[in-house]
Amino acid sequence: MKKFGILTTIAALVLSANTAFANETIKVGATPVPHAEILEAVKPVLAKEGYDLEIVEFNDYVQPNLATSDGQLDANYFQHLPYLESFVKERGSDLVSVAGVHIEPIAIYSHKIKDLKDLKEGSTVAIPNDPTNGGRALLLLQSAGLITLDDPKSITATSLDIKDNPKNLKFSELEAPQLPRSLDDADISVINGNYAIGAGLNPVKDSLFIEGADSPYVNVIVANSKTKDSAKVKALIKAVQTPEIKKFIEDKYQGSVVAAF
Repeated sequence: MKKFGILTTIAALVLSANTAFANETIKVGATPVPHAEILEAVKPVLAKEGYDLEIVEFNDYVQPNLATSDGQLDANYFQHLPYLESFVKERGSDLVSVAGVHIEPIAIYSHKIKDLKDLKEGSTVAIPNDPTNGGRALLLLQSAGLITLDDPKSITATSLDIKDNPKNLKFSELEAPQLPRSLDDADISVINGNYAIGAGLNPVKDSLFIEGADSPYVNVIVANSKTKDSAKVKALIKAVQTPEIKKFIEDKYQGSVVAAF
């Protein structure tokens, strides 16, 4: 009996030692592109720090927030800041942004002019017709010096909220996926990054004016009030915001995704 007890004790000690040296797992929810792709590049960085990164993919925007709020996930990475703020306000959630990672920039394009200085009086401007992207487009036009909004920081502005329009620009509101097709008709079009890329446009090389890294639409890593200061989340942030991940984003996405750190 004593011999059996000794063997059991030794086995327990070995198991304990192995567990001590095993990597901790960080569980992060993400949508497939580009978020999960970027996290895949982060895996070896975290492994060096003693963490295994488990990426749980979602195809909707509600479940990853719910799973992060109730502790099923350590964090998530799929949403921009305005969406998070709206979600928290509507749900009374304890979710918080802990780090900004990237922007999928919206930009101004044209087939008719080479410079915004060449935009004539009464020119036609095509913008998205949905509230989120429409307000974002107007903020971009304001940043380009073409208009002024009643509330210069409003992310929900519409064309009715334009205070100053020096060139009397005429606005055509279209569904976001249709905007690349508007380039042959409108003088300028404000197009989201994903739809621009799909149409063979590079936001960095082909646009007349592009959203900056200070955009409020930065995609963020999100945690809850209990995990936001944890060692796991801090390690995740540190691993994401490294020069090698910034280079990965630059090389892989060629301007359709822009690092915001």
